[in-house]
Amino acid sequence: MDLRISSSTTPLSGAGLARRAAAPQDAGNEVGFSGALKGALQSVSAAQNHATGLQQEVQMENPSVSLEQTMVAIQKAQIGFQATLHVRNRMVQAYTDIMNMQV
Repeated sequence: MDLRISSSTTPLSGAGLARRAAAPQDAGNEVGFSGALKGALQSVSAAQNHATGLQQEVQMENPSVSLEQTMVAIQKAQIGFQATLHVRNRMVQAYTDIMNMQV
């Protein structure tokens, strides 16, 4: 799971921020929190699928796939999934806290 911000993004200025906020968003080109969350979830899913594929290759005794490579992929997928669970739990807790605030 890669959550690093790419270096191709430029800092937003006041006028640029207003233009970007008013511009319509394409369904495939989401920006902001929802786009980052969707990208992170897709990354975790891809890591899990990759680890599952490597597991199947090791079980079928494919000589081009090593056990070490498979174990590293499994651990990466597990860490990504645990991080996703922590983020989800934090988001649910924040939502609960906001809903319980006195107005």
